[in-house]
Amino acid sequence: MFDLLMTDASTTTHTVDDLDGDKRPTTVERVADASLPTQIGEFRIAGYRSTISGEEYVVLYKGNLDRETPTLVRIHSQCLTGDVFGSIKCDCGPQLRRTMEMIEEEGRGAVVYQQQEGRGIGIINKIRAYALQDEGADTIEANERLGFKADAREYRECAEILYDLGLCKVRMISNNPDKIAALEAAGLNVVERVPIEIEAKEPAVNYLKTKKEKMGHLFSLL
Repeated sequence: MFDLLMTDASTTTHTVDDLDGDKRPTTVERVADASLPTQIGEFRIAGYRSTISGEEYVVLYKGNLDRETPTLVRIHSQCLTGDVFGSIKCDCGPQLRRTMEMIEEEGRGAVVYQQQEGRGIGIINKIRAYALQDEGADTIEANERLGFKADAREYRECAEILYDLGLCKVRMISNNPDKIAALEAAGLNVVERVPIEIEAKEPAVNYLKTKKEKMGHLFSLL
């Protein structure tokens, strides 16, 4: 399913098979794969690298993944403060854990862990944005005051990774319509959006309200 298409001095492009069996070019390659036992269950963990930018991705996956079965997937943007340190300024850490629980319950699925901290601005700039939030800016205003877009993330290579795992039909775990649109634009068949809402407390409530009101994120609990 993973064939070398061409090589030049700077880039290696591969192909993967889409739902119709056609070859689809991709600019990511799987460079490592291993088992990963966790507190939630047994998973596989894979490392991918972009052949264009060198950006690295991690994928947690479970079960038999195929082109025909609609499968739970999530693109989870790295959040060091929430995923590792347990920050309550956002819902990222609980979302990641709940996603893993959902996949464990289902017996199959994948999480693409995208290293685009702070919606693409990096951890140092994210801390700078936090300082602006301490002064009263919301999460969007803070990024823009630093000279960044409200959301600088790009999801094309995430879609390519899902293709490489063997997936074409996905059930997308997300509240973000931009992620769904991006996967559909990349050719994946998003057959269902699976909401993932975590009951939030301050200060996360204001953060989530901003994402709902200014970015169109889909929340029913706010």
